[in-house]
Parts: sequence; structure tokens; C-alpha cells
Amino acid sequence: MQRTKPKTGNWALALCLIFFSFSACTTTNPAPIVYARAPGPGIVRPAPLPHRPAPLPAPAIDLPAPQYDEFTTPRVAYGMPSTECVPYARSQSGIEIYGDAVTWWRQAAGKYQRSTRPAAGSVLVLRGYQDPTRGHVSFVKSVLSERIVRVDHANWLSGGEVTLDVPVIDVSPNNDWTQVRVWNVPSMQWGARTYETEGFILPELLIPVG
Repeated sequence: MQRTKPKTGNWALALCLIFFSFSACTTTNPAPIVYARAPGPGIVRPAPLPHRPAPLPAPAIDLPAPQYDEFTTPRVAYGMPSTECVPYARSQSGIEIYGDAVTWWRQAAGKYQRSTRPAAGSVLVLRGYQDPTRGHVSFVKSVLSERIVRVDHANWLSGGEVTLDVPVIDVSPNNDWTQVRVWNVPSMQWGARTYETEGFILPELLIPVG
């Protein structure tokens, strides 16, 4: 019987094919994912976030400078009749809201424009004046800076008097007019107490009256 010699050529070819198949699996290029026999989307890298500049610092609080001159010196108008803050603010601004000052902000909702920024001709509404159940309203005569306005108001000193050209300064950390201090006319310096505010009521009507 004649023995059959092993076919070394075939074995060598098989080994080469196995080697190349394994080497193909170690490639650094990832195989594409196939969806319904179509190559899927490539790797999408997230776009860099847009550059956002740092917020500007709030204007500095300059307590020594209330900004007035000989024509706008804060003063008590002794010749004017005694009145309260509500009727005086209403007569100066034309804002037709009645009732206690503590209710003005709520009453203005849906009727007058309300704002957190001051504007000449608006009414500044304080809450918690003297005690939490009371409020105070002042007529904003002019805006002097990002931090200071000048107001006219009545009965601030609890004597029914009208005081004119009174500086009010925003002392809130974020310059959002949520906290203010009011110039004390008798002592001609800033009052020591900090008051919380509701905001400013503008005389523009949101809905017609009547």
C-alpha cells in the first residue's frame, strides 16, 4: 500500500489565511455599525460651548454722594397741607390706585405696568414700612444713576409733611432695587435702616378703565 504524503502547501495556505483574519480584527479603525445593511453615522463630537463673557459688576454703592445741588436740596415743604403718602403719590403720578400703600403692588397687577427698574414718573413701593403690615409709596421725580433716584413723598417722617427731592439709593447686592435706603432730611444723611421694595409702578395702563 502506498502512503499519501501530507499536502504541506494546503496547510501553509490555511495558516496564512487564519493569521490574516486575526490581524484584521486588531485594526485601530472601528468597524462601521450597519443599520439595515447601510453604514451608520460616524462619531459626532459635541460642539464647543459658545463663549459667554463674564457678567459686568454692579455699579458701586457710593453712600457719601447723594447728588443734589442748590436747586434740588432735599427739604420739607412746610407750606404744603398735611397729607398721607397714598393721596400724594396718586396726585403726582396720575396712577389711580386707592387703599393702603401695602396693597398698591397687588392692585397694580394686570392694570398698570410694573417694573424692577426705576423710571421717572413711576411710583416706588416699599413694603414693611415701620412694621410688616404697612407700606409706603413715593413718586419718582428723576433717575440720577444706576443706584440713585430722587423722590417726592408725604408722611415719611410721620407728621403728614411733604418732603421733596429726597435721594433714595439701591443697596441690594445685585443692583436689582430690592433693598433701598432713604435720605434723612432732618439730619441730612442717609437713613440707617434698609427697606425692602416691591418695585416700581409705571403710569402706563395695561387695560382701559371703564
